[in-house]
Amino acid sequence: MSDELTGFTIGVTADRRRDELASLLERRGARVVLAPALRIVPLADDTELRAATRACLDRPPDIVVANTAIGMRGWLEAADGWGLAEPLRGVLAQAYIVTRDPRVRGAVRDAGLHDRWSPVSESYDEVIDHLRDRGVRGQVVALQLHGERQPEWTAALEAAGATVIEVPVYRWAPPTDPAPLHRLVDLVAGRLVDAVTFTSAPAVTALLRAAGPSSEAMLDALRSDVLAACVGPVTAAPLRRHGVPVVAPGRARIGALVRTLIEELPPRAITIKAAGHDLTLRGHAAVVDGDLKPLAPAPMAVLRALAAAPGRVFSRAALLRTLPRGADEHAVEMAVARLRAGLGTPKVVQTVVKRGYRLAID
Repeated sequence: MSDELTGFTIGVTADRRRDELASLLERRGARVVLAPALRIVPLADDTELRAATRACLDRPPDIVVANTAIGMRGWLEAADGWGLAEPLRGVLAQAYIVTRDPRVRGAVRDAGLHDRWSPVSESYDEVIDHLRDRGVRGQVVALQLHGERQPEWTAALEAAGATVIEVPVYRWAPPTDPAPLHRLVDLVAGRLVDAVTFTSAPAVTALLRAAGPSSEAMLDALRSDVLAACVGPVTAAPLRRHGVPVVAPGRARIGALVRTLIEELPPRAITIKAAGHDLTLRGHAAVVDGDLKPLAPAPMAVLRALAAAPGRVFSRAALLRTLPRGADEHAVEMAVARLRAGLGTPKVVQTVVKRGYRLAID
């Protein structure tokens, strides 16, 4: 048990590996908001996959791009159900197999197949560049899809002279319960989470779609106060197109993503000495003389405003702007009272008569 992320609140948009990611974050002290953006479901109608498999058997591919471990396993399992597993393995064994990352390589080798090349960056762009440099004119490329089509990569291979067989194994579907996703949109827009994690590019698109009219407010928060953490460059691409700064680990792994958050979030903490106490703002909690003090959103919003300019006097009207819409000046007084009680050190927040409130900076 460690506390590197104690006090921080992190949104998790993954579905398939959400429990693993949430567990890793919680073990390091974070509070996790689970909000799957999508769920992966088997093809309801497998006629497309079966047709693609038949196409590979009728015209054996020269090159196979294995995109995901779950996709390759699913393809071979489906072929086994149709009695085509051995013929398919025989065809794939003769092809130049490209695996996009080590997990896919493991799935390919578990199937008794031999991969020939993997990109260092684990990105599609590097795969396409490698195949174009190698030469694909007149060759058949089987492109194993995951969740949705990648028309830009298919088009790039076709422009280089290849015939592309798209192999659709899984598709994305909206979450069964969309409420947690809509709640996460509100939390991000209100800056009530410190970071949001993404493990797939479609999850980014789904979150933006769920935001609807609130998408710009959510993007503003992600561009400034809320950290966007992506498992790899492919996942990060849609956010970067919207001007969102993204952090990502050097290797696209869940554990590496957690380590990146540990490196990025704690340095954002603000530390102040006030009324003889060491006060640190850590995510959505305060640490007073080493003791963690969880705070509700309104008191925390007031504390953040006061800490942004230590010692400066903030009027009730100025602090009101930090609270949720609909609040009045009485709500400011209540938030200050709850802040003093929550910190357990009332003298940290001073009342300046007829002017407002300030931190009692030493």
